[in-house]
Amino acid sequence: MREPAPPADGADPHGTPPEPGGVLILVVRSGGIAGIPRRWSVQPPSGEAASWVALLERCPWDDEIGPGTGGDRFVWRIEARIHEERHEQVIPEEHLLGPWRELVDAVRNASS
Repeated sequence: MREPAPPADGADPHGTPPEPGGVLILVVRSGGIAGIPRRWSVQPPSGEAASWVALLERCPWDDEIGPGTGGDRFVWRIEARIHEERHEQVIPEEHLLGPWRELVDAVRNASS
């Protein structure tokens, strides 16, 4: 099942409009046995943006990530806006390592 696209204006799917020139990160986990998607997002205030930008810059956004193996595995869609620059990557669970795992964990923890 494919996830609906986030709002075209870059707004947080929870209805929070993006801060002009700020940072917005959306993580969507889909798949698994039940196939129920989960969403987390963070839009840090400008005073906290630098640490999030550093985390985002460690992620290899331009790398091609291979397909996952096996059924009923999670797939992670990560979208980020840093000022006016946008990034997106889809990562099978088995490839969610290193900076990708750090980013996902940080967004999930900040959204809790």
